[in-house]
Amino acid sequence: MKQLLKKITLAALSCVLAFSATFAAGCSTSIAERRNDTSSTLYVGYVSSAFPTTFFPWSSRDGIAPTIASFIYNTLFSMDTETDEYTPSLAKDWCYTDLDGNEMRTPEGKIDYEEVENYYSGDDTDYMVVKVTLHDNATWSDGKKVTAEDVYYTFDIATDNTRSGHAGALAWTADLLHSSKEGQFAQQGIFTRNHDDWGRYPYAEDGSDTVVYLHVKKALGAVAMLFTTILILPEHIWAPLTENGKLVQDNATGEVLYQYEHPVGCGAWTLEENSRQMIVLKNRGTDYHLKAEDGGALYKVDKLKFMLYLEQNTAIYALLKGHIDILDASMSANYLRLFEQEEGIYVSNVTGTASQTLVLNVNPQEQYKTPMRDLFANPDFRKAIALAINQPDIIKSVLNGAGNTASAGLMLPRTDNDPLYNPQSDIFADALWEGNGASGYENRVAEANRILDGLYPEKDGDGYRLANGSRIFFEILANPGELELVSYLQQQFQKIGVEVEYKAEGSMAEDTYLFAGNFDMTFQATIFSAANVDTMYDSHFISTSRSSNYGRLADEALTAKIEEMESALNENVKYDLIREIQTMIAELYYKIPVYSSNVISVARNDRFTNYTASAGETVFNEDTLKQLEKVV
Repeated sequence: MKQLLKKITLAALSCVLAFSATFAAGCSTSIAERRNDTSSTLYVGYVSSAFPTTFFPWSSRDGIAPTIASFIYNTLFSMDTETDEYTPSLAKDWCYTDLDGNEMRTPEGKIDYEEVENYYSGDDTDYMVVKVTLHDNATWSDGKKVTAEDVYYTFDIATDNTRSGHAGALAWTADLLHSSKEGQFAQQGIFTRNHDDWGRYPYAEDGSDTVVYLHVKKALGAVAMLFTTILILPEHIWAPLTENGKLVQDNATGEVLYQYEHPVGCGAWTLEENSRQMIVLKNRGTDYHLKAEDGGALYKVDKLKFMLYLEQNTAIYALLKGHIDILDASMSANYLRLFEQEEGIYVSNVTGTASQTLVLNVNPQEQYKTPMRDLFANPDFRKAIALAINQPDIIKSVLNGAGNTASAGLMLPRTDNDPLYNPQSDIFADALWEGNGASGYENRVAEANRILDGLYPEKDGDGYRLANGSRIFFEILANPGELELVSYLQQQFQKIGVEVEYKAEGSMAEDTYLFAGNFDMTFQATIFSAANVDTMYDSHFISTSRSSNYGRLADEALTAKIEEMESALNENVKYDLIREIQTMIAELYYKIPVYSSNVISVARNDRFTNYTASAGETVFNEDTLKQLEKVV
């Protein structure tokens, strides 16, 4: 199966390479444009069925739209995934304060988490105060200054569904203790110089409007979504348009539609051109408030020109033939050998940050229960399934070695001494199972068979186990790209007498099968970090309402431990709980690790050099854009 799929992939690519140069459907741009372009324009290939027509950030959810919106607008901060610290974006500084706005900092100017814990650990209030200070020189792309009122407007309308028209915004602001309805706040939790009836908090003595105070839930993770998820909107543009209407409109017309299509943002890029085949972003240069160390423009290309391709092989052809500089996508490991043999191509092969898991439907809704799915209710049966998976073999065969094993705790180590990662949760590691003259995998399979012999000892003539007289059989809901992975799991599960078969998930898998809990097994990628565990642990292991908890796990002990972690006010305690949660996740055998795939991406180095990529990134990333060098 593996060799067949590789032959199909390479044959499809060969057909494209032998085809003519008409590679972008309806593209009016000459195929020689990039080759003859002496400007500092980066040509970016993007694979999709179409480009969006608007980039309003709160309704830009599909395809390239969120990427473009994140270039045009800013969040308050970004998260440095290596240090777990918030880095400046629209805002330059933040800290916790006491109830009167006095900052809680160490003598070195850092946040004093010990003081925060001591001050807020009592029952005097149900909130903590967070102070955010914006950059003094931040401006909107129309030249107007960014102020605290823009942050107030954005967060305030996010809590008011009657004005925002966007239910997701309620989730973004769930930890902000502020709520509005039809423009009138029911509870005030956002304070600026112009919105502070309490008169309690200090603001800049020079009269500038750059300080915002937030009341958030008493949990260290309460600021994460507010800081890194919500793209800030210009009040002077949107406030007049939402007095008698919603911010997000499905069938917008007039001025609202115009602003959707001509966004005014505070980010480093502006939208210069948008058509069905091409999107052009222009660098604001030194007009953007964040600068390079030398005081020049933060990003080193003048324009980003996104080119549309309808399928990946055509985009690869365009890259190989020199029509684009870079692909905004990770590639299959099957293409590694092809790229490495080509001159003028930079290949990035970096460690991934996602764990691919096999999800078992442990708690289906009543109407979706089946005799086979009932077997998953037994954690011993789930353990046997987990023990039969041979990650190293899958990585070697399916990923061509471009990947790593994933811990059963589903937290990947970022460094050798990552304080977040608990190595004791890696309960399937080969080293733990080696002995008695057998490999770790051989001993795991033996243990899996021992467990199943006690549960379902009867087998049919083909060696498959029987439950109540029926062969134990499951369908793995997956996409065509995962067909090879299913074929290897078929071989591995056969060793324990369990039969599985591929089932195509279709284009609407979440709505059709996953949210409803109507499946046996499925694949799901998970990424957990200090920045997202407060939200994502709940989504993956607690919530059963249209969440990432596809198998509808309901475990009281895990839920209690996650809630304890979410409410922790001591950073060390929070990390200890995260490490403990990893072990609990591992021993539930619910989302079983299959591998962590490397991120493989490519770019041409004949016009630009100095590409880079960190773990989990393609070469099209912020660091690359900050350090690219034009080839003379």
